[in-house]
Amino acid sequence: MRTIASLEELESLQGQEVAVSDWFEITQQQVNLFAEATGDHQWIHVDVERARRESPFGAPVAHGFLTLSLLPQFMQNAIHMEGVKMGVNYGLNRVRFTAPVPVGSKLRARVKLLNVERLDPAPNGLVGAQSTWEVTVEREGSDRPVCVAESISRRYS
Repeated sequence: MRTIASLEELESLQGQEVAVSDWFEITQQQVNLFAEATGDHQWIHVDVERARRESPFGAPVAHGFLTLSLLPQFMQNAIHMEGVKMGVNYGLNRVRFTAPVPVGSKLRARVKLLNVERLDPAPNGLVGAQSTWEVTVEREGSDRPVCVAESISRRYS
């Protein structure tokens, strides 16, 4: 866990890898729950026996969007910003799913800060900054990342 004490410290980290999250295991139950939540019941995700027999991956794989949806968890696990009252996901600039995530894989994220921009004060007096992060999700035992995303967040203090 990397603690960042101030906006000034955050600004000084631009262009650097700031943190690496802990490992997080992908289970079939998580994949099934994601399928239920999104309506994406494609057999390569939820039919374990068929995926073992017919999939080029030899096992069920997590949805790409499930992997992407873990970005907030990875970020919360890797970085703590002191004095922040509220954080919001502002969006994504670029996302690539570069390799499959077989069920049972352990993932972690490497977080690089690309840019920080101060925001105009909010009407309620909160001071904010918008940060652009390059998040590279790795799979344990693989040299190739499974997801690379440019994520934008806003934090207010």
